[in-house]
Amino acid sequence: MSPDNTDTGSVPESKSPKRWIIGDPLPTAMLEGELLKKRIALPIFASDPLSSVAYAPQELLMILLIGGLAFLSFAPWIAACVILLMIVVIASYRQLIKAYPSGGGDYEVAHKNLGEKSGVVVASALLVDYVMTVAVSVASGVDNIISAIPELAPERVILAIAFVVILAAINLRGVRESGKAFAIPTYFFVASVFIMIVVGITRTLMGDAPIAESAQYMVEGESIAQAALILLLLRSFASGCAALTGVEAIANGVPAFRVPKIKNAQTTLVVMGVIAITLFAGLITMAFISGVHYAEDACHLIGYANCETVPQRSLIAQIAAATFGNNTILFYAIQAGTALVLLLAANTAFNGFPLLGSVLAHDGYAPKALETRGDRLIYSNGVIALGLAAIVILAVFQADLTQLIQLYIIGVFVSFTLGQTGMVVHWTKLLKTKPDNAKNIRWSRVINITGATFTATVLVIVTITKFTHGAWIVFLAMPILYVLMLGVNRYYRDVEAEVAVDAVTTFGAKGDHAIVLVGKMQKPILKAIDYAIAARHDSVEAVHVSINEVSTAKLELDWIRQNIHLPLRIISSPYRDLSWPLIQHIRDHRAQHGSEIVTVYLPQYIVGHWWEHALHNHKARRLKLKLMMEHGVAIALVPWLLDSSDMIYGRRSRPVPGQSRRGEPVRPTARKPITPAKRKTAEDES
Repeated sequence: MSPDNTDTGSVPESKSPKRWIIGDPLPTAMLEGELLKKRIALPIFASDPLSSVAYAPQELLMILLIGGLAFLSFAPWIAACVILLMIVVIASYRQLIKAYPSGGGDYEVAHKNLGEKSGVVVASALLVDYVMTVAVSVASGVDNIISAIPELAPERVILAIAFVVILAAINLRGVRESGKAFAIPTYFFVASVFIMIVVGITRTLMGDAPIAESAQYMVEGESIAQAALILLLLRSFASGCAALTGVEAIANGVPAFRVPKIKNAQTTLVVMGVIAITLFAGLITMAFISGVHYAEDACHLIGYANCETVPQRSLIAQIAAATFGNNTILFYAIQAGTALVLLLAANTAFNGFPLLGSVLAHDGYAPKALETRGDRLIYSNGVIALGLAAIVILAVFQADLTQLIQLYIIGVFVSFTLGQTGMVVHWTKLLKTKPDNAKNIRWSRVINITGATFTATVLVIVTITKFTHGAWIVFLAMPILYVLMLGVNRYYRDVEAEVAVDAVTTFGAKGDHAIVLVGKMQKPILKAIDYAIAARHDSVEAVHVSINEVSTAKLELDWIRQNIHLPLRIISSPYRDLSWPLIQHIRDHRAQHGSEIVTVYLPQYIVGHWWEHALHNHKARRLKLKLMMEHGVAIALVPWLLDSSDMIYGRRSRPVPGQSRRGEPVRPTARKPITPAKRKTAEDES
């Protein structure tokens, strides 16, 4: 590299598999360029609530059908309640974005206004919900693929896991690139479903209403008592509330927007709400018009052939087939768009989870690794953690949407309720300061009071109706996460107190001694010796722990032949242990020289193949771990790049500095007198 080249952060020319997948590293200076415009932020942060309209109407109608066909008449009223709730929640989150634009969302609001424990409860709920968002979205997307290609049904789990891996890889490439990848499918889905709804309603007004393929099937409804009737309606409403999932992601992702951040985030939230409400209402209307009968079990549909092996088509697939014709180009376009947006809906979680994880890590409630930005300026550790958790959930529940949906939305309504309650406390505190805009603050408080009331009510309904259907797992997972996060926070606090600087610090270390650990005469040993000499320690010695007399004798002969002007101390080890004799020698040296610092030089191979790690460095690794427990000992690892390391670094091993054979500096500097080599025997140790 020429002297005038200041690009010290350049990457090697050769591409590793990691670089092919996620791309070259981005400098921190490009972070502003990775921030999002509204048209890109919408598909990134709103893909979950927009896509949930593909399965929320289906789940709402499916629960109603348990009571029989007559219960479908309740669908419009339940849908209206869901839409009202969506309006209230969106209005409430506009206030939250304005008050807390730092990206903490419900967690930050609850933590600052309701206390630490409430904040951790919200965090645990959101983390669970983000994992479930990925699992449910991917499972629903796979369902729609199977609706178009039934032959893929046996490969449901494999497909789901593969899609999670692909989504994680795309997100690891960075926010801007993932936004570009997801923008077209999301807008295509919105446009295609909107066109389908308009065409379907137009046909109905013209007297040619679309008829779904399942409209011909009757259903054997269960016997429903009056109390069970109310419970069934509430359960249907709870399932329809899945349409609200992901609304909080925009509030959590405000830092990812371009300036003016608050205005852009609020605008994106409103646009998302309008689109989601329009599509949800339109699909419920079309399902009602076309007579879609989607049962919890296909065998409950009277006359459905091969119900045990042939899966039902999804609600949106049946509406598309009835509107555009079965197996037409437009039918497959709708299915492709729906499947893509459902799969990509997980992207909302892949953006929200890492951002929340970074906030939790900053506050000390999560591992610090989640706070670090990766090569592509995103919180890559959070992306990987979310992907792994979602894969486990999909594998355990076999990517079954009906089972997974029961675990869904519990967490999000816990965070909704505590977040809105925290906002009420926030506005109340602000009003006590008698601000000039008190009228606007009172109006904001009214909105958040309404939001807290609505979401708390829905939380009770969702808990009652879903608990025995699998939601108990969520109520088990959340306390576990809660305890773990408090434990992590307590641990970090203890460590911080332990390593805090004292009021008065005395620097008492005097002297500097170096030890080069020698196994047998090799180039890495010469390189370590050269480094130790060049570091100008007060004294340097080479130490060999003898476990084999023949090898030791050969080393002593080689030492003389190499003409190395450095004492070689031989320490016998009758029990063939490397670490304890060396540690005892260091302790004896420190006892003789007081507070002298001892630096141990350990050569270490750098390899390029994964399997080479099993063949090298085991003794050095074990010795390093034991030496780190010794007071007054520093460890200097001296790397030796084997030729295979060219695969990683794009270069071959380089010769040792100084004279090639002896490994000593070309111009040796004056040293303090060194004691001649002496063999340390068992008698000396005793």
